[in-house]
Parts: sequence; C-alpha cells; structure tokens
Amino acid sequence: MEKKCHLKEFIYVITAFNLAYPITPWKFKLSCMPSNTTYDFFFPPGISKNTSNLNGRYEAVVETKLNSSGTYLSNLSSRTTFHCCFWSEEDKNCSVYTDDIEGKAFVTTVNSLVFQQTGANWNIQCWMKEDLKLFICNIESLFKNPFKNYDLKVHLLYVLLDVLEESPLLPQKDSFQVVQCNCSVHECCECHVPVPTAKLNNSLLMYLKITSGGAVFHSPPMSAQPINVVKPDPPLGLRMEITDTGSLKISWSSPTLVPFQLQYQVQYSENSTKYIRKTDEIVSATSLLVDSVLPGSSYGAQVRCKRLDGLGIWSDWSALLTFTTQDVIYFPPKILTAVGSNISFHCIYKNEKKIVSSKKIVWWLNLAEKIPQSQYDVVDDHISKVTFPNLNATKPRGKFTYDAVYCCNEQECHHRYAELYVIDVNINISCETDGYLTKMTCRWSPNAIQSLAGSNLQLRYHRSSLYCSDVPSIHPVSEPKDCHLQRDGFYECIFQPIFLLSGYTMWIRINHTLGSLDSPPACVIPDSVVKPLPPSSVKAEITVKIGLLKISWEKPVFPENNLQFQIRYGLSGKQVQWKMFEVYDAKLKSASLPVPDLCAVYTVQVRCKRLDGLGYWSNWSTPAHTVVMDVKVPIRGPEFWRLISEDTTKKERNVTLLWKPLMKNDSLCSVRRYVVKHHTSHNGTWLEDVGNHTKLTFLWTEQAHSVMVLAINSIGASSANFNLTFSRAISKVNIVQSLSAYPLNSSCVILSWMLSPSDYNLMYFILEWKILNEDSEIKWLRIPSSVKKYYVHDHFIPIEKYQFSLYPIFTEGVGKPKIINSFAQEDEKHQHDADLYVIVPIIISSSILLLGILSVSHQRMKKLFWEDVPNPKNCSWAQGLNFQKRTDIL
Repeated sequence: MEKKCHLKEFIYVITAFNLAYPITPWKFKLSCMPSNTTYDFFFPPGISKNTSNLNGRYEAVVETKLNSSGTYLSNLSSRTTFHCCFWSEEDKNCSVYTDDIEGKAFVTTVNSLVFQQTGANWNIQCWMKEDLKLFICNIESLFKNPFKNYDLKVHLLYVLLDVLEESPLLPQKDSFQVVQCNCSVHECCECHVPVPTAKLNNSLLMYLKITSGGAVFHSPPMSAQPINVVKPDPPLGLRMEITDTGSLKISWSSPTLVPFQLQYQVQYSENSTKYIRKTDEIVSATSLLVDSVLPGSSYGAQVRCKRLDGLGIWSDWSALLTFTTQDVIYFPPKILTAVGSNISFHCIYKNEKKIVSSKKIVWWLNLAEKIPQSQYDVVDDHISKVTFPNLNATKPRGKFTYDAVYCCNEQECHHRYAELYVIDVNINISCETDGYLTKMTCRWSPNAIQSLAGSNLQLRYHRSSLYCSDVPSIHPVSEPKDCHLQRDGFYECIFQPIFLLSGYTMWIRINHTLGSLDSPPACVIPDSVVKPLPPSSVKAEITVKIGLLKISWEKPVFPENNLQFQIRYGLSGKQVQWKMFEVYDAKLKSASLPVPDLCAVYTVQVRCKRLDGLGYWSNWSTPAHTVVMDVKVPIRGPEFWRLISEDTTKKERNVTLLWKPLMKNDSLCSVRRYVVKHHTSHNGTWLEDVGNHTKLTFLWTEQAHSVMVLAINSIGASSANFNLTFSRAISKVNIVQSLSAYPLNSSCVILSWMLSPSDYNLMYFILEWKILNEDSEIKWLRIPSSVKKYYVHDHFIPIEKYQFSLYPIFTEGVGKPKIINSFAQEDEKHQHDADLYVIVPIIISSSILLLGILSVSHQRMKKLFWEDVPNPKNCSWAQGLNFQKRTDIL
C-alpha cells in the first residue's frame, strides 16, 4: 500500500510539470484549494476559475497527508484532493483540475475541515541578486497562523536546463537539486539557489515543496532566466545640491556590479512657504533637475533602479535624503576661474518669511568694497545677478584664498557669502628632444599658480599628424601624461616614442571640486626642440711654428641639420675666465685662435646647435686641454753678464759668464740646453755646449773676445741674442762721470748718474751691487741706455754698506765702470739735505701763516678795544692843537 502511494505521488509530480509558470518581475501568489468545494469561497475576488483540463496550465495536484500518530491513514473516506495554481494581479487566470483520478490526496477528517475553511495561499517573489551569483525566492504565508503547533518547512527543488524549448522533455526527478529555505517565525521563508556565471542565460526550472500544519503542498513548476530577473542594489550616494543655474540637482551613483544599463525612479517632495508637492519621475541618467528652488525650503528624495531594457525587478528604495535650502541662495555658491575671465553670481534673498525683491539687492566684495550698480542685472522679481569683468588674480588674505561675495538687502547683509577663486593659469611648458631623437622631455613649474587646497595639476596633450596650427587650441580629445616632481620644483614628463614632425599641443589642467581650468595651450614639434649631443673627439693644441690655439671636433650624428658651433677657452685653473668664439660654417670641424701665452695650458670646450636657430644648445663637450710643448724657437737668448778674475802671477784673465734661465714666454716654451758662441780675431768662431748650466768660465787671452749665449729648444736655437765683447782697449773708456745712490726704504734705492759725450755706440748699462767687505753674491741687472735714473728693488739692510758699479756697454766692448764704494755716508748727507729741503719749506709756510694770524688778530683787537674811544680831534677843547708837536709840561 505504501509503495502504491509513493508511485501515485510521483505520477502527480510528473503531471504537474507539463507546463511551467514563467516567473514575473513582480510578486505572484500560490493558491491551493480542495477540488470538491465551491471555488468562490476560496479564491480572492477577481480571480477566474476554469475547470477544463486543457486550461489548467499552472496547476498541481497536492497530496495533503496528516500523520499525527506516526502512521499513514488509508481510510478512503478521509481523502481530500487539493488543486494549486499561480496567479498575480497582472494575470488573474487560475485554472483548476477536476479529474478525480489524478487529483486526490489523503488527509484526516479533522484537518481537512480546516483546509476547507481557510484554503492555502502564499505570496512569492523571485529575483537574481545584483552580484549575479545567487537566485533568491521569498515565500510569505498568507495564513492567519492556523497551525501554531506545527512548523513551516519549505524546500525548493530546481534544475538548470541548457535550452528551454516549447515542449521540453521533463528531466528525471533525481536530477532535481534540493535546497532548504530559511523560515522565520513570521511565516516567511527565503530560498537561495547558486547560479554559475556561465549559466545566467539558461532556464531555471523549479517547484516548491511546502510543509505546513502537517500537510505537504507541491507547487506547479515555475521557470525563469536568471539574467531577466536581476534585482539591483539600491543606488548609492544620493545627494542634493543647488546648481550654478539655481536648480536643485538630485544625483546618485549606480550600482557597480550590474552588466546592463539601468533606469531610475525618483520620488521627491518639496515643502516651502508657497506650496507642498510630491512627484516621482523615471529617468535613465543618474541625476534629476528640479526647477524653481526657493530659499528656506525643505526637499526630500528617494531613488530606486531596475534594468533599462527587457525584464527586471525594481531595487529597494534608497534611504530618504532631506535637504533644506538656506535663507540666502547663491548660485553658483563658489566659482573657480582664470585671470582675465568674466563671471556672474546669482542670488535669492529671503528676509524672515518674505523673499526680497531683486531690485533691492546690493552686492559687496569682502564686506569692504561695494560693487557698482552698473554690474547688477535683474533676472526676475527675486533673482539678482552681479558680473565681474576681466578679473585679476585673487590675493590671499591670511588663510583665505578667495574673495567673499555678499548679497545684501540694501544695508543688511546675511552672514552667508559666495566664494570667488581667481587663479593665474599662465604656465610655461618647455620641451626638448634628446640628441638620439628617441624621446622628448617637457618641464613646467607649478610655482606660478597660487596653491589651491584640494587641487591637482595634470598635463594633457593632443598629437596632430603633422606640424602645429598657427594658433594652438585645446582639442576636445586629449590624453593625460604622467609627470613627476623633481628636486628643483619642476614637473618632468617624458614622451617616448615620439613622432618628430607631429605637433604636440599641450596644456596644464587644474582639477578641483569647483571645476577645472586650463592653461594657455602650447604646440611643440619634437624636431624643432632638439638638444643635440655635444661634439665629440674635441682636441686642443698650440700649433708648431704658427703659434695658434687649434681646436678640432667631430659633429654629432643627429640631428642631420646644419649646425653652428660655439667654442669657449681659457687658461686652466679653478675658475676659468672663458672667452667665446662662434663658428657658423657648418662644414668646419676646426678653428685656430690667437692666444697671448703660447706656453700656458688652455682648457677648451665645444657645443653645437641647429644653424637655423631652432632647438637648444647642446651640453658642453668634455674639456680638452693643451699640452705645453715647444711651438717656436726661443724669441731670444738669455741676458748674461761676466765676472773677471785675474791671476797676476800667470798674467791670465778668467771670464765667468752668468745668465738667468730663460722664461717660458721667451723660450717658447722650454730650453733643452744653452750654447755659448765665441769669436776672436785669431781663432775665429766656435760653439761651446753648456747644457742646462747657467754659467761658463773661459780664458781671455786676446785683445778682443766676443761671446753670445744661445738658447736651444726642440725647434731650434734662439733667433735674437745678446752679444758681449771683452776688449782691453774699450775697458778703459770712461763716460760715466758721476753715480749717486738714494735709499728710499729697505727695499728700494734710487740710482742716478751723469754721462760725458762719447764716440762709441752705447747699447745699455749693467748695474752691479753687493754688500761691501763681504764675500756676498753679486747681483746685476741690465738698464736701457736712455735711462739716467733707475729704481733698484731689493732687500737692503740699512746698517750695511753697499757697493754699486755701473758699466757702460758699447758695441765695441765693456767700458770702464763707475763705482760707489759705500752709500751710507752719502745717504746720511743726502738724508740731511732731504730733511733740510723738507724743513725749510715748512718753516717758511709756518712763518707766513703766523704773520697772517697776527695781522688779523691786530685788526680784531683794534676794532674791539678802540671802537668806542672818541677821537680827540673832534673834541671842542682840542680845537687848534697840534697833536704831532711835543709840549713840555712843567
């Protein structure tokens, strides 16, 4: 008997799956009623009944079983058949089976009477959750809780079909999966069916198994495509604000997980002094504008959403948002703009409960400057407008970086104000292309822009296919470029790869919550801003024999344009004093420059730039240095003098030649050795190599012996040399009549001399000096023949006595010297003379000054003491007396 009942149960279930009820986006109902009763008693008003088997599309035979004692009751008299169907407010057709064979269930008499009296009804709504992972069905019992002693249990059996045909083959009962629904004490259950993402477009076939009051109800089959019954989450971020045009903007953000477009239903209300209204609208955008916003009004809004096209379920309503307008409304409340622009503010002013007429509104700036009425405009009875033309940059006032704009009722101003931010957006963007023509680096400084809290700067650009337009403009299609802040305060952006002939129009965008501003655009062609690589293989040398500084280089491979070059050179050292030289011939690879010192080390660098002036100068090349080397033969030989020592016993004279090492400027630039050239009438001419020594001693045996000292470097021997002839006859020629020495201080002595006429050709003088009576070093120097007074600089000791000797040097030989053995006594005498010369003028000047002072004093004393004394000649008693004649008084 038990097996038979199970078989019949399976048959009833198969019969129920002939057709499936399509799940709708709205709520629908499941109603079950016994088939042997009057249907009008059980169905809600408005539902049609149809007893035809053909029209029973959404029916199920429900077998109710009561097993209160734990045994199955098989009494046929207690069998009651229930029929179940789906219906909704939109589709109220509920057809019922009347077949007694297939539509019977077994219940007890007591409980069947309860079902016959109440029927069984549930509210059902199914939807796909927004995350597209969970299908949810909500079952709410409409019983008035008749079975308080029994638990409500609901199971949902489902299967996902790959294809839904018009007359599908029903799956086997074993292929259905079962989920137990979560039921609360309020007779409400929720069933969760996991749906793989790949099967959102498949058909989901389901039926419910409801256990309530000991009875088990099987619903008709129902089906749905999960993607068609998605219930989004409520919109996010609902907010309200007054727009720049004075409208109320209700805006929100859409849920982020839905894969399709949404439509939105907005409910809003307005409570103002004029009227109260409630409205709802359906829009596809994420915002709604409400016109005619009034001050001191309250607005409330909610929003929900669902799929824009096709089926879908409305989301829950968002939380209610309330927005209250202020007594003074500014629109826009804040403005961010650039220098030189024109902007306008609008205002509606409510004073207590009355809106002020726009004609009575006045405007102030920072409550310190009244804005002229010429800048006012009356928009309507309540809206006033003020315009600011050709704005200057806002000057920060402490922590305030904006100007406060006040809308006032004649002389009364509300504490609320609008904010005006004016920024100078002139930003210079400089770009340069590297010497390899592979990347372009652009730099710009944000320092020119007044810092605005909450703002960020971004470089944007648009690349044209070829070159730049005559007037750069901001293109509507642009791309951002990542820029990085450098240590020097500049931002640096790198474009790589680049198109050399394309025009890159770029500008700086200042993004802020108040809006965005753009700097004036600049257009750059990478080929026109190339910074070439510096010239390579730079060499510097002093040319041999010519004596010029020669610089050579190799031009860089890129760019291929003609280049100009710039050379800087200077003496090597810590701080080089550079001199510049320009080379405009692109074909040249070297240049020769005159320099004052051929024997110094010079540092040389070269850089280049396009000859047409475009682009930048390259970096300076690696420094090149000249090497000191001989470039010419020495200009002259060294100056030299002689010391003569006589051996009376052997009647010999030894001459020692002394000379000073030749300086670089004379040797050009070194001396490898010295050669003494001798000439006598008897032996002729011969050379004697001295090497690097600076003295030579030889025997003077003939009446005349001429010598010359030559300096020799790697190039050759000196071209101009001093000649000195030793002649016994000329050594007796005396033309120096007198020689005087005047010491100025311990480092300088003045020598003066007098000459007598001579027939010999005087070339120069040689002056010798040494400390007398000491075997000290003899010092000497050459003095031009035209000089008759000379300052000798040396370290002189005042307490020592010196010997000065002046030799006239003739072409024919060395004349007789004038020798001063000691200048100490002479110095004392001349010092007295010098003192006398100084003292006498001082005495004379002092005497003259003293006489002048006495004369002036006499006149002043005479005036002071005799001014009031009467003249006796003017007295009456003195008339006829001669005051010049003496009168003896007896």
